[in-house]
Amino acid sequence: MSTIEKKPLDWSKLGFAYTKTDKSYVCNYKNGAWEEGGLTSEHSINLSECAGILHYCQEVFEGLKAYETKDGHIVTFRPDLNATRMMNSAHALQMPEFPKEKFLEAIDAVVKANASYVPPHDSGASLYIRPFMFATGNVIGVKPADEYQFRILTTPVGPYFSGGIKPLKLCVSDYDRAAPRGTGNIKAGLNYAMSLHAYMKAHKNGFDENLFLDPATRTFVEETGGANFLFVTQDNEIVTPMSDSILPSITRRSLVDVAERYLGLKVTCRRITLAELGDFKECGLCGTAAVIAPVAKVVNGNHEIIFDDCQTQMGPVLKQLYDTLVGIQHGTIEAPEGWIRRIL
Repeated sequence: MSTIEKKPLDWSKLGFAYTKTDKSYVCNYKNGAWEEGGLTSEHSINLSECAGILHYCQEVFEGLKAYETKDGHIVTFRPDLNATRMMNSAHALQMPEFPKEKFLEAIDAVVKANASYVPPHDSGASLYIRPFMFATGNVIGVKPADEYQFRILTTPVGPYFSGGIKPLKLCVSDYDRAAPRGTGNIKAGLNYAMSLHAYMKAHKNGFDENLFLDPATRTFVEETGGANFLFVTQDNEIVTPMSDSILPSITRRSLVDVAERYLGLKVTCRRITLAELGDFKECGLCGTAAVIAPVAKVVNGNHEIIFDDCQTQMGPVLKQLYDTLVGIQHGTIEAPEGWIRRIL
């Protein structure tokens, strides 16, 4: 078992919130190149009032977790995919790409420095890792900044469903999340800001989240404000939406692989119409925080779409997917080659 002395935290009462840890990572981009970068115990940021992030929203981010395995090792799950996705996001916003190997080395360093905050294996909790990059250079005219900062913060978080799994109720949003050929397929703060008003309106009306439709025809299912969809047919086929304006979720990609490799299920990625949702028996949202969150119903005006197998708990097919992927992440199920990066 691990010999790392843990911080005196009540791991069972952690929520999904920020708790300051010992170290963060910081690296600056100046004069056309990234500096060496390193760990810092300073968790605040000093910015010019003219910094590009404050005026033209040049910012991208990622989210992943570190886990303690049953044999006491500390690992991360597919961080190379986070590195690649962040490079793609930066490219789309005309920002310098943070090199992949440098990204992975930075993740290793900040997790090692905060190893005592990695929750125990059997706690259900994890160390959340948030890499992010933003424009620090002064900008007045509309153009890319010439200076940037890359940072990584960490925080211990509890399981998403701390009080037990509660199937969600969604509404079909009156708003559009992203434009065709826009920025919906990159992980940038501006995309999430665009969903906040719709999210708060949904909550006010008694819903947990929004289902966003494609903005061009408003007939095809896209995603929620922060998660991709998984649907299960009556004969246990997994179906996921296809769209150029949804975020390519690493969790969804991994669940698709799990469905095919471990469970022998058929998986199809295609355009899914709102009209056909009633044909599915299970619906789930997938992402880093929850892995899978079951959906009980989707409400479209006065019409309710019910997912029969997700009324009181996660449906059986989604539960198999969830248990298998979580087992891989925590080291109780053998992972495909390259999925687990051991740090300690």
